[in-house]
Amino acid sequence: MLVLIIGVLLWVAAHSFKRYAPAARAKMGDKAKGPVALVSILAIVVMVIGYRMAPAEPFWWGRHPATVGINNLLMVFSVYLFAASGMKTWITSKIRHPQLTAVKAWAIAHLLVNGDGPSFILFGGLLAWAVYEVIAINRQDKPAKNTGPFPVGKEIGAAVGTVVVFGVIAAIHYWLGYPVFG
Repeated sequence: MLVLIIGVLLWVAAHSFKRYAPAARAKMGDKAKGPVALVSILAIVVMVIGYRMAPAEPFWWGRHPATVGINNLLMVFSVYLFAASGMKTWITSKIRHPQLTAVKAWAIAHLLVNGDGPSFILFGGLLAWAVYEVIAINRQDKPAKNTGPFPVGKEIGAAVGTVVVFGVIAAIHYWLGYPVFG
């Protein structure tokens, strides 16, 4: 489980660099984007390896057809929020932090179907990070509203992108041995 914990901590460190070391981050300028992206990718790789290595115990609950369905709906919503945030669609005028909200929906979805220790570390850890980030951002920054216009083409693009990306995510899960649809 140590590898999994290190992966989660790497993710938090990469995504907290700008907030907790603003002078160092500002000094690096745009050159920081590459290293932060590399640490983020490394964190994902380490989290996947750590999660697969960790023993699935203690085990409090498992998959159930109802929770699998709820998980999939939350995942579609999560992927849509990521797509919408990049395209500045209508929903971004209603949800202040669409990407962090997507992470929270993703984490909750996965906790519904994975009631074991490693899942609490991975999904619970990233859920806690996302909740904390929203609180920290809200305290630090003034709200910025996306007021539109919201072209129909962008809405359709976000919906199509959601379907494609969700399909890729489902395929990767099947490839890793985690059936998405029950």
